[in-house]
Amino acid sequence: MSGFASGPNRLAIFDCDGTLVDSQANICRAMAEAFAIEKLPEPDAPAVRRVVGLNLTQAVAVLLPDADHDLHVRVGETYKRAFQAMRGAGEVDEPLFPGVAETLRALDADGWLLAVATGKSDRGLHHCLETHGIHGLFVSLQTADRHPSKPHPSMIIQAMADAGAIPATSVMIGDTSFDIGMGVNAGCATIGVAWGYHTPRELFDEGADFVADRPDQLPEILRLALSAQP
Repeated sequence: MSGFASGPNRLAIFDCDGTLVDSQANICRAMAEAFAIEKLPEPDAPAVRRVVGLNLTQAVAVLLPDADHDLHVRVGETYKRAFQAMRGAGEVDEPLFPGVAETLRALDADGWLLAVATGKSDRGLHHCLETHGIHGLFVSLQTADRHPSKPHPSMIIQAMADAGAIPATSVMIGDTSFDIGMGVNAGCATIGVAWGYHTPRELFDEGADFVADRPDQLPEILRLALSAQP
């Protein structure tokens, strides 16, 4: 982990699902199981992928717009139990996207501080990062357990406070319009990634400054993103 420098630090804030790891199969399966337990019709997998990044109650609300809030909350809690059961059975596979680990280590070596802002739970995020041996690269881990759902900027605001950074020296990196909206709301630069769950057009439409096609492009794009900040 990089040390803190004098003045505002450079901070790269990453989403997790769809940006660092490919977790769509787990999420779609757990959501399908939650719907089945609640005796609801199985959700469409593409629709589930599109709500990745929102907190569970909001994600379920998008999938079940005509249901009441109590059902949204209940399905979200059922999803959590289904996912935990899958993890307990050793059935959760969240592979890093190719090139992500190398890119994170290159940024760390170059003096960037790294953070995560994710719709995952604290428990899920820690397990994911520890499994891949990258937990120690991050100075701040912000999850849905302690913040409003994206695109509210709360997670980024706390990550900047933890890292000694400011909006002009921070960049949000993510695969969904929710990530980009969160970065825009926090006043920092934003980079979309093309290997996740929303399209590059959607990311640009939400306000992304750049979209990366591969993880190894991020160091140069991060440099450009900061140099373009007012």
